[in-house]
Amino acid sequence: QVQLVESGGGLVQAGGSLRLSCAASGRTFSSYIMAWFRQAPGEEREFVAAISWAVGRTRHADSVMGRFGISRDNVNNTIYLQMNSLKPEDTAVYYCAARQSMQITMTPQQYTDWGQGTQVTVSS
Repeated sequence: QVQLVESGGGLVQAGGSLRLSCAASGRTFSSYIMAWFRQAPGEEREFVAAISWAVGRTRHADSVMGRFGISRDNVNNTIYLQMNSLKPEDTAVYYCAARQSMQITMTPQQYTDWGQGTQVTVSS
């Protein structure tokens, strides 16, 4: 059974940085796509970034390109989301998700496993 545990959220001022972590367990993840999504109150869940665990190929949403970066630590089975130049509109609950596939997708319904989420709040 896949378990995903996020950490690293918090309150930060606009322009600041945070690094989110997602500790993954329960499987060998070499054939998985790992992703970050976010959801603000009253909004749909939105793709942020994804990474292929096997080859490290990444994809980022246009809204975070150049500010956020997804990475992986194969030794510790952890996915990271480095968030720089944060804006108030980045405020949301951030979720880690997993999909057993070699193809990155931005559709949340195609991810089978989810963490509990971590709150990120950016003040202006």
